Amino acid sequence: MRGDQLARQWQLIARLAKSRAGVGLDELAQDLDCTRRTLYRDLDALMYAGFPVISEKRGQRVFYRFTDSFKLGDVPFTPDELLALAFSADLLKTLEGTVFHDSIQSALAKIRAGLGPELSGVLDRMADTFRVLPGPHKRYEGSSETIRALNESVLNQHTVDIEYRTGRSGEESRRELDPYRLWYRSGGLYVIGHDHRSGEIRTFAVDRILSIRVTDKVFDADPGFDFETLVSNAFGVIAEAPERVHIRFDAAWRSHVMEHTWHASQQIEVREDGRVDLTMQVGTSVELRNWILSFGAGATVIAPDSLRSKVATELETALSNYS
Repeated sequence: MRGDQLARQWQLIARLAKSRAGVGLDELAQDLDCTRRTLYRDLDALMYAGFPVISEKRGQRVFYRFTDSFKLGDVPFTPDELLALAFSADLLKTLEGTVFHDSIQSALAKIRAGLGPELSGVLDRMADTFRVLPGPHKRYEGSSETIRALNESVLNQHTVDIEYRTGRSGEESRRELDPYRLWYRSGGLYVIGHDHRSGEIRTFAVDRILSIRVTDKVFDADPGFDFETLVSNAFGVIAEAPERVHIRFDAAWRSHVMEHTWHASQQIEVREDGRVDLTMQVGTSVELRNWILSFGAGATVIAPDSLRSKVATELETALSNYS
């Protein structure tokens, strides 16, 4: 595979750089666990990429090394680590314009500067072996200052004064928030904390914060706040009391359902008729209902009755729109 080839070539570069006296072909083949023919191809690839590889014949053996003038940069990374850094830029592309995306780009630029032109080219080729294409996500080009203020306030435990627009109604309100965590899920950034207006722990979408001001007020986090428990009970972002949810999927959806981890609590059982039963302990928020509806007629809510009723009402309303 191409990823294996690039990783092997990276090891070959490191091996040649360490030996100024040169390394024999058989020794290289043993070290890299490959054939002589493969090594010839790899050496040709390095020379084509601009690496100053030279060969010297001593008796009946040929030794390979870099020219004396070639210096390998200080690169304390394995091929896998470099590859992970390269495609992490793809992972963070959904946060373009924020400190997170800008920071990984800055880090990669520093790494490339230390690699030199030849190794930088290898890194670019490594990046092409694995790509991450982001799905639907929000845009944060105009939220960099909001994110920075929230991040600092979480670290320093400072209350923030925000102007917020509610998603469904579009209502705008001003409120004070003690931010506990900044987190990313399902294509969006969210902040969770104590909302002074409601007196409850609430989650707010970062892109709906219209303005923010960091105050001088220092807060103490609620000792009962357990972020991991809250998010583990949520199917998406909205935290609600968990219930036992039972959904039955048609046989046509069996592979799709079984190939995914929908929630940490999920249990999947294949029925004799090919249909699949999925059970989870989650809150029955609108996020869960929308997910169920995305399967159309292929999913049926068995329990709880309240969720079954809400999904049925949504389907009836949707059908009436086509009457």
